[in-house]
Amino acid sequence: MRIGELVGAGRTADVFALDDGRVLRRYRGGEDATAEAEVMAYLAERGFPVPAVWPGPAAGELVMQRLSGTTMVEALVSGAITAERAGEMMAGLLRRLHAIPARRSTDPGHRVLHLDFHPENVVLTPEGPMVIDWATAEEGPPGLDSAMAALILAQVAVSVPAVSVAARAVLSSLLRHLDGIEEEHLAEARTQRAANPTLGPDEVGRLDEAVALVTGTAGS
Repeated sequence: MRIGELVGAGRTADVFALDDGRVLRRYRGGEDATAEAEVMAYLAERGFPVPAVWPGPAAGELVMQRLSGTTMVEALVSGAITAERAGEMMAGLLRRLHAIPARRSTDPGHRVLHLDFHPENVVLTPEGPMVIDWATAEEGPPGLDSAMAALILAQVAVSVPAVSVAARAVLSSLLRHLDGIEEEHLAEARTQRAANPTLGPDEVGRLDEAVALVTGTAGS
């Protein structure tokens, strides 16, 4: 397996091209990616759109199908997709995910949760949207996943002026196409975001503003 050029980078991992139409995702901190691979394989077996995945050569690595297409963020910037359609698509993906039974939990109300679901983690391929980056996946109430997706969009809206209008529009569409955000789930999402080590002090400091935006948008 020959590792090629860097083709992507996130807050915690880098993605490198391989010579066989696949990519290698490597965590900079060496975190074990076994659980992430297992969740992705479980979802793929049940028809949810995730990249095919194989064990990596090291614990902190994943080998995945290389996707063609653009992220939802890139499509929004280029005008290839509207904010209304982006929110609708995100809501549809969340509903599909939350229709799949949990892998381990015995609680009948629990489902697999992505917990970092936002437009940069949706790739629009010729075969349809694919959801990537399952490092934060857990099991629990689906409402928490929906609340987290809304909160992440709201954080972008209140902290990144260049894309604030677009983020607010996607958030508004997402909330219109969901069944609603419960206060307890939004509060838990805020707690988890505040504890996220990849967020800086400024981002954490604007969480209350983001929560207020979600609440206000959902009620409008």
